[in-house]
Amino acid sequence: MGKRKSRAKPAPKKRMDKLDTVFSCPFCNHGTGVECRLAMPANFFSDMKNLIGEASCRICQESFSTVITALTEAIDIYSEWVDECERVNNLEDDDGDQDEGFMPRKRVSTCDWD
Repeated sequence: MGKRKSRAKPAPKKRMDKLDTVFSCPFCNHGTGVECRLAMPANFFSDMKNLIGEASCRICQESFSTVITALTEAIDIYSEWVDECERVNNLEDDDGDQDEGFMPRKRVSTCDWD
């Protein structure tokens, strides 16, 4: 008699690591100051217009809010906040370069007024 063939056991499902919901603040640089919240309405599937995600620092009270989708996670809101901060900083740096053609004023001490 022949031996029965045994079925191979299915591979165990890999667990997805949970993403963080607490991050460091881009303004005060506190390690766990920023908390991201997804404001989902009670009738989530019928009202897709009013989805807002908010990231706020409990230390320096800075906050950022953006429109989210059903697939948005807390890390997405934080990433948008950091990207927006970098974009604003780059715009300010570009504006500062335009003043290079102007000569700075000479400082005159009060003893030279005579």
